[in-house]
Amino acid sequence: MGLIGLGNMGTAIAERLLEAGYPLLVTNRTRGKSAALEVRGAVVASTPRDLAGQVDVILTSLADDDALEAVAADVVASARPRSVLVDVSTVSPGVSARVGSLAGAAAVEYLRAPVSGNPAVVRAGNLTFIVSGAQETLERVEPVLRAIGPTVHHVGDGEQARIVKLAINSMIAGLAQLMAEALVLGESAGVSRAALLDVMGSSAAGAPFVKYKTEPLLRDDFSATFTTALMEKDIDLVLDAADEAGVALPIAREMKRHLRAAIEAGYADDDFIALFLHLRKASGLDEVAAPPASVSEQPEQEVVR
Repeated sequence: MGLIGLGNMGTAIAERLLEAGYPLLVTNRTRGKSAALEVRGAVVASTPRDLAGQVDVILTSLADDDALEAVAADVVASARPRSVLVDVSTVSPGVSARVGSLAGAAAVEYLRAPVSGNPAVVRAGNLTFIVSGAQETLERVEPVLRAIGPTVHHVGDGEQARIVKLAINSMIAGLAQLMAEALVLGESAGVSRAALLDVMGSSAAGAPFVKYKTEPLLRDDFSATFTTALMEKDIDLVLDAADEAGVALPIAREMKRHLRAAIEAGYADDDFIALFLHLRKASGLDEVAAPPASVSEQPEQEVVR
């Protein structure tokens, strides 16, 4: 078993595989990130090419299109025939299709498997996979995926998983903005943040995302599980896919504007729920009082990678 990419998500996935007893070979562009995993039993490969030549299942967890395309070229150059490349990154359907062609030409099987969750979700054993590719290939590696997370949705044979993931992230971005607007409206009228979030979470609008973000909002904790800059990157992918399909996504286009404004205001590296901070400041409510009293604790997780 091999894993390429040891960012926050990749590291959490590696931990799950080691806990499940899988022998694990890892590599990362920044070698220092592998040290803690090496202590836990992982073997460190020097390069993606070195890793791919030694295993039959290769997982990649990478930041963007360019990273996936570069790593995939190295992987298929040395991978064994009929080995499986499973990419869990959030990337464009176009780049993913090119990787699929590259893999096919090298007799490497390919699954698109973007995930729903963050590192806390992974470590809790609750990650969801959105998978497209050959059903037979999925059956070969499904035990590995379920060792990481219990839910696997097979949504098609081609690039459908990429579209589903982008659609979900578009919805999550919109929910974050709607939460920000609701909270600013409430606070402007003297409603406590805790009271509004409590009602919001138990109402018809109480999606799991609302519950996941309640405690961080009550603590004024905007440390990133998924940054504003990364959410803008995903919305750019959504809009590119919409343009290619010739469909109108007016709310996604509006979200691009809100995210760009928040980034320019200095929130690029904060969690994307900092859309609330940006709107609060723009509305003249930027005097931050002591954090409101906590409501019942909720698990901190959301649908992004």
